[in-house]
Amino acid sequence: MVNTGLKDRHVVITGAAGGIGTEIVKQFLSEECQITAAYNTSKGELEHLSENYSEKIALCKTDVTKEVEVKNLFAFANSKHQRVDILVSNAGIANPLVNIEDMTLNQWNKTITTNLTGAFLCSKYFFQNLERYPEDYASLVFIGSTAGVFGEAGFCDYATSKAGMFGLMMSLKNEIIRIASRGRVNIVNPGWTLTPMAEEIAKDENKMKRILQTIPMKKIAIPEDIASVVMFLCSDRLAGHVSGQAITVAGGMEGRVLYSKDEIFME
Repeated sequence: MVNTGLKDRHVVITGAAGGIGTEIVKQFLSEECQITAAYNTSKGELEHLSENYSEKIALCKTDVTKEVEVKNLFAFANSKHQRVDILVSNAGIANPLVNIEDMTLNQWNKTITTNLTGAFLCSKYFFQNLERYPEDYASLVFIGSTAGVFGEAGFCDYATSKAGMFGLMMSLKNEIIRIASRGRVNIVNPGWTLTPMAEEIAKDENKMKRILQTIPMKKIAIPEDIASVVMFLCSDRLAGHVSGQAITVAGGMEGRVLYSKDEIFME
């Protein structure tokens, strides 16, 4: 078994109740980490996990678009396990397909605020936490999307928010070393992933055929594929010299097949 060196590290995971978020929580549990899991509406499987691992997991209801709630998230985390060593910024939303000429400013602002401003706010208070508890190590991983790499017709708000995370990551990997000399910042870009949201699409043979046309491995990811890469990047032992990197987890995906209006869908 590989020793990741993550035991007892304190991890804050936002969007922890979603398909990928819950799997990230499970991966860090397997490494015996202390976890503060942030969710927005439903606890989902987190409720069961927190009951079984009450000494390892603390839950915190958090709307990442509200600065006071993000500030309170890190205050809560510090009160539970003091310093937050690792932040996995996973919280985000995607809306149904809307072409730009029909997209409302409200939808655009909501997506950008949740996905990108939320990542900014979480990063801000993570860095303040690092200043409060000085150590030379720290890791921040953003969860982006292949939409931010290749674009996504009908989802320009979502794609823009995820692409913006790359610029944020590239900036913060230079800032974090002022506070933690071995601190690292990276981004993981999942492609199609078999979460509950994608299960119905995965049952459609024609849609799956189109999806797999640009994926050499001819399969879509499962949440464990994403969580394993996140865990790798968070480990100073495994990825201690990896910073400022965008890792796409999409089976070698090379781009997108263009669809008609009725066919467009996303991961």
